[in-house]
Amino acid sequence: MAELSDPVIFGILLTLLIALLAAGVWVALSLMIMAFVAIVAFSNAPAGLVLATTLWGHSHSWPLAALPLFILMGEILLRSRLSEDMFSGLAPWLTRLPGRLLHVNVLGCAIFAAVSGSSAATAATIGRMSVPELKERGYPESLILGTLAGSATLGFLIPPSIILIVYGVATEQSIARLFIAGVLPGIMLVCLFGGYVMVRAWMAPDTIPKEDDTMSLREKIAASRRLLPVMLLIVGVIGTIYTGVASPTDAAAVGVVLAAVLAVMTGSFGRKEFIEALMSATRTSCMIALILFGAGFLAIAMGFTGIPRNLATWIGTFDLSPHALLTVLTVFFVLLGCFLDGISVVVLTTSIILPIVQAVGIDPLWFGIFLVLVVEMSQITPPVGFNLFVIQGLTGIDILRVAKAALPFFLLLMLGLLLITVFPGIVTMLPDAMGN
Repeated sequence: MAELSDPVIFGILLTLLIALLAAGVWVALSLMIMAFVAIVAFSNAPAGLVLATTLWGHSHSWPLAALPLFILMGEILLRSRLSEDMFSGLAPWLTRLPGRLLHVNVLGCAIFAAVSGSSAATAATIGRMSVPELKERGYPESLILGTLAGSATLGFLIPPSIILIVYGVATEQSIARLFIAGVLPGIMLVCLFGGYVMVRAWMAPDTIPKEDDTMSLREKIAASRRLLPVMLLIVGVIGTIYTGVASPTDAAAVGVVLAAVLAVMTGSFGRKEFIEALMSATRTSCMIALILFGAGFLAIAMGFTGIPRNLATWIGTFDLSPHALLTVLTVFFVLLGCFLDGISVVVLTTSIILPIVQAVGIDPLWFGIFLVLVVEMSQITPPVGFNLFVIQGLTGIDILRVAKAALPFFLLLMLGLLLITVFPGIVTMLPDAMGN
């Protein structure tokens, strides 16, 4: 059976998958078909029974229950006045910083990312509020679009991150530890994005319009009160996970309740908006769950065929160092992200890539954050950069112009990737402090 583990067999299966995707077959169905063919052609396992037991086993996963809850929380907040409150609360404190109100995009996205878990929702919510306001005040279009596109990717990294839940379920990693691991890298990226805006403002100060800075300290503090509800929500969700009071799933349920209360308090959220949020969250959750079921079946199928194990052994014959392997994987994931959304990239690759990564001694927890950072890069990479599509829909601006504006932030994400590779403690310090 040695020939069944040959990398050529993997190439045949990969070609089948690419052909299915190119033909427009759903990602989840493409994964299931590939897995079914792998079991039937290259193993003696009963394919139908494996499919049934895998789908049943994945359908009642308790960690996976956090996924629809966090999606619902983000959908509720998307329909509230949260973005307007954040602009009013942040703006008074930023008028003296180089770059001024451009930092609203960076900080606003970071804050909303901490309560939504979605990159696209972050771009839509903050962009709907900030783009018209910053354009009217005369800020450069390239910086408005770039800061929004780049900072919105934080929705994938800063907990509660939907894609970290997907990775945790797919690889059987602790979701709580993954959430905590994303905190410091998220803060690092906020600093990199904010620092870039400052440098651009110092280089061309005439491009940044003047802002009224006549508010007293008391008035600024009063304006900041509008940030209190969302900060309470962040503490309620992330704080309960970090302290061990609640699991990610329990914290997600708390987050939904707090988000609903917060949205109702804004006076802009009623029965109609709740039904819209519920239906949108249901559609998104079903799509992601179906992809995860397909990925789970693929992972089991790959186990029966022995392909990942033997592929890892084959790659090991090249004697790649961990850094060389990560370089190759970065290029691979960025190219893959040019054509697939982030969640699909994760579920398509983890069952095959993870054994290879572990074989060279890379921590799966650290690799999860590494993978999310690369997926973030793909969110602002044409032709299928989801953040680019969202911003194009908001502004009507050509997607290539949006991509050009986002290019510096793509490079900053690459710098962030380099930093966590050179200093892995940025990822592992908080989870290690939290313990198991």
